[in-house]
Amino acid sequence: MTSLDILAFGAHPDDVEIGMGATLTKYAGLGYKVGICDLTMAEYSSNGTVETRQEEAKRAGEILRLSKRVQLSLSDRGLQYVTKEELAEVVSVIRTYRPKIIFSPYTVDRHPDHSACTNVVVEAAFNAGIKRYDCAKRLAAFRPNQHHMYFINGYDRPDFVVDVSNEYHTKLKSLEAYESQFTSSVDSVETPLTNGYIATVESRERLFGKEVGVKFAEGFKTTKPLLIPNMLEGKER
Repeated sequence: MTSLDILAFGAHPDDVEIGMGATLTKYAGLGYKVGICDLTMAEYSSNGTVETRQEEAKRAGEILRLSKRVQLSLSDRGLQYVTKEELAEVVSVIRTYRPKIIFSPYTVDRHPDHSACTNVVVEAAFNAGIKRYDCAKRLAAFRPNQHHMYFINGYDRPDFVVDVSNEYHTKLKSLEAYESQFTSSVDSVETPLTNGYIATVESRERLFGKEVGVKFAEGFKTTKPLLIPNMLEGKER
């Protein structure tokens, strides 16, 4: 099984693309292995169907050049109440792909599933590093080096940003792949996503970029302080 350098968790297919799609495709382009794990199939979504959303997620992943997309079947709107068996599934994903860095949604968000997703990931990442913690696949213990959070709805002052100016058009294409979610039609129900949502996300990332002198940047919060070995040698690979 191929290990991943970066694994981003989302409550629903499209969460990760909204928050950090450009960062994923940037690092994929640099030769790193990047992936997404969607905890639920978004079965309670107001628009589209589970089947349609899966097809859209597949297209979005191809656009971003993901090495792997994992789809779990935890309950939409039920992440606050995951069972031990469901938590073990998330542990198994971490132990299987052994990512150096994991990401999940920022915990201050209008949608309860987004903060609940991160609570699940925090628990799973800790348990994944416990040697005696057993899960169905009996995989070796492993704990990621870093855990950061991306923004979905709204924003806060980021702890760090990634310049994604060259990759931003790819992010927009990945979001446009979710036609059922972001496009208003005769059959759709009006939601925050169908009312200029992508333009709002773009505005946020223009603002983050402006603060650091680039066109677009995606912002992140850290779960613990970042260690910078040498502030004068901070260039990305």
